[in-house]
Amino acid sequence: MASTPTQFVKAALAGVLALTVAAGAASAQQATTSERYVPTIWIDPDGCEHWAMDDGAEGFMSPHRRRDGSAVCHRSEICGVIPTDQLFATDRYAISAAGRSTLQNFFQTANAFGFMIYGHTDSRASDEYNITLSNNRANAVASVAQSIGARVVDVKGFGERQPRAENTSAAGMQQNRRVEIYCIR
Repeated sequence: MASTPTQFVKAALAGVLALTVAAGAASAQQATTSERYVPTIWIDPDGCEHWAMDDGAEGFMSPHRRRDGSAVCHRSEICGVIPTDQLFATDRYAISAAGRSTLQNFFQTANAFGFMIYGHTDSRASDEYNITLSNNRANAVASVAQSIGARVVDVKGFGERQPRAENTSAAGMQQNRRVEIYCIR
């Protein structure tokens, strides 16, 4: 028993210290059961290769940077522009048998690491409708690529927002109805 005030304070502090050590050990044990990270490497749609370590740290694969600080990424270039009039019926996104064969041949011979597939339309319908149609067409082309084992990195529909030509003539509108395929090499 603690008979003096000093001995009483020492005993109380020893008890608090023992509780603190026990609580610290319990929290340390909880920290070891936290989320588990799996080291991995992946490529974003912009062509940048990223890594993640088992401690959760992430970064770019290449230490090289541009003057603006952005990472130097894989080179991607348009390797195919297919007029949608050749692949799809008007206002549809089902690919014809001939179009499917052409696309399969293209993806097998393109010699690329991955593909980014972007759909575009002319301006005859509403913006919302064109976004949906171009997205559905891009996804249809991507499904052909994936059916033969090609790696599809990104699929997007831009509708009428990125025209190649003026939408004031039939010839201009025809140029705007397209699916662009970017190859990542």
